[in-house]
Amino acid sequence: MIDDATDATPCAVCDRPARERVHRGCRERIDANLRELPQLYRQLGTALQPGRRGGDGRTATRTAPLPCNTDALDLRARGGIEGVVGGWARDLCEREQWDIPDYQSVQAIVDWGCRVLAANLTIICDEHPAVRELADELRQITGQARRIITGEKPPRRIGVQCSCGHTLRVTLDTAGIRCPACSTQYGHSEALRLPLAERRAA
Repeated sequence: MIDDATDATPCAVCDRPARERVHRGCRERIDANLRELPQLYRQLGTALQPGRRGGDGRTATRTAPLPCNTDALDLRARGGIEGVVGGWARDLCEREQWDIPDYQSVQAIVDWGCRVLAANLTIICDEHPAVRELADELRQITGQARRIITGEKPPRRIGVQCSCGHTLRVTLDTAGIRCPACSTQYGHSEALRLPLAERRAA
């Protein structure tokens, strides 16, 4: 709770009022995602399995299953989780003029990237100009990895109405959203408080 509104400025991640550049809730979510991603990366290895088979051992569909879960494979390959955390970690090291280790394995880069970003989260939240993009990418890739592992469906998008009348699509974990029609920015709680958009007849 902000006691003095004059001390508050929009959070650099969600635009809610905050005394710090990134308020504690957003900072904690970034930290939690960074600490969870290395384990999710390892768990995705168990998701690299062929499609389910019927009780008699034959495939449950007319066509042969793909040899593995391609979504899990994409996240475990170079450019997946490694591309996100490794890219942001290298960006931070270049900005701060730190040495970048020459890791060869994807897993080593994932571990290193998450460790470097988590250890320097204060610097990132206080100074990095793209902290919102970092938070968004970490949230998206962590959620994608969790859904693959648990089999959970993607969060359902709900239509809400901006004050200008434009319909926005939000989920319960939407960090924030900007209306493309009038450029109004809504934080998480503000977006969820918007009135439901009227459903149009087909």
